Amino acid sequence: MTHEAYPLQWPTGRPRTDRWKRETAKFDVTFARARDDLVREIQLMCGGRWAADPRLVISTNVALRRDGLPLAGQRAPDDVGVAVYFTRKGKQLSFACDRWLKVEHNMRAIAKTIEALRGIDRWGTGDMVEAAFTGFAALPAPGAPREWWQVLGVPQNALPSAIRDAYRALRSQHHPDRGGDAATFNEIQRAYDQAVAKGAA
Repeated sequence: MTHEAYPLQWPTGRPRTDRWKRETAKFDVTFARARDDLVREIQLMCGGRWAADPRLVISTNVALRRDGLPLAGQRAPDDVGVAVYFTRKGKQLSFACDRWLKVEHNMRAIAKTIEALRGIDRWGTGDMVEAAFTGFAALPAPGAPREWWQVLGVPQNALPSAIRDAYRALRSQHHPDRGGDAATFNEIQRAYDQAVAKGAA
């Protein structure tokens, strides 16, 4: 599944909240603050290295800023759902929320969920953290072949430098000489070769 920031791309297999079941949240937060706090929570969960990482996608039906994040001050869309995709420890994860009546409140709910998981990371054991994250794996549609950008964990329109950085990191992580899986390593290499052949990298 390709993860695009706009329009909203809901994670495969995740149930949606019926419109008439959506609730008014008690979060006192602006759109910009909810967005920025969500990015910060992901930064903290991923070791504080996230600010320029193109693999972070906040997907909504809200128009985008130049950096690909949702733009504040827009008219509220009919579908207020929010889906977030990012990579942690080499695994693609997704969080999604459409329980609340406002986009910013759904972003806030996701940020609070990630904050709670960071608490498990601080106070729990490693196996508790990984078990907690298992349900948030971003899975492709059943039987769907993965495109080069999906293998590399970048948006389809990622900058060449970001594609190269992702390729090098994954290649190093999955190299058979370092205990990695040869099939995964070969998939990464093929994906990068496809990106180069298409002029993306």
